[in-house]
Amino acid sequence: MVKSQIEVPVCKYISSWQTFILPTTFHRPKKGQIVAKNIMNTCEKSELLNIANTCKSTKNLGPGIRAVVWVQGCPHRCPGCIAPEWLPFETARLVSPEELIEELIVPNEITGLTFSGGEPMDQAKGLSQLAKLARQKMDLNIICFTGYRYERLVRNPPNPCVTDLLSEVDVLIDGAYIRDLNDNKGLRGSSNQRIIHLSTRLDEFDLENFPRKVDVRIDQSQAMMVGIPPISMEGFIQGLFPVQVTQNKGRPI
Repeated sequence: MVKSQIEVPVCKYISSWQTFILPTTFHRPKKGQIVAKNIMNTCEKSELLNIANTCKSTKNLGPGIRAVVWVQGCPHRCPGCIAPEWLPFETARLVSPEELIEELIVPNEITGLTFSGGEPMDQAKGLSQLAKLARQKMDLNIICFTGYRYERLVRNPPNPCVTDLLSEVDVLIDGAYIRDLNDNKGLRGSSNQRIIHLSTRLDEFDLENFPRKVDVRIDQSQAMMVGIPPISMEGFIQGLFPVQVTQNKGRPI
């Protein structure tokens, strides 16, 4: 692995490759009645999470068997984002970390948690509490994806709880998705993104060459694709999910 050149005390190292998560859902959640500003105030001032979707068990988004939480709302608006329905800051599902833990964490059945979205750092307070509660139940590793650069999170975080969340994260995957830099390698969506190890928990795993694969989960109300689709699946995905983000009007990253 390549040692990091970033001069911040939290970071252990950055690998030579990067990682990104590409979740999607084919069911449009009901629009909330709360305006975006009020939703963000609710999530930042309390521990409530605004959740786009969850998955109780997958092997596609990191080592071992993982539970996954996708938050609703993202400021980055990366062109080509595969989950545009999770970008608006609208109410999807408001839930407490305590309730979500009881739903997701099954001792002896999962080995890790993955946070994505949406933008996890914009709901850092609730996710940091979720991570703490999960580790009270069992020893878990945590992977978190973000469109912010790590340097920005350390030096000018978007909210005061980002530091708490970073202290719980073992591997941070940072940076905006750039469609033209998608080289079909590993978990990352584009080669500008980085795998940043904040602890030694996942040192033994070759995350930059993690195989891209997806599962399609179907229930009575929705179909959800879980994993990192290879480039060869892009046409199939576009046919099922034609809505795309075409411009970046988000907050600075």
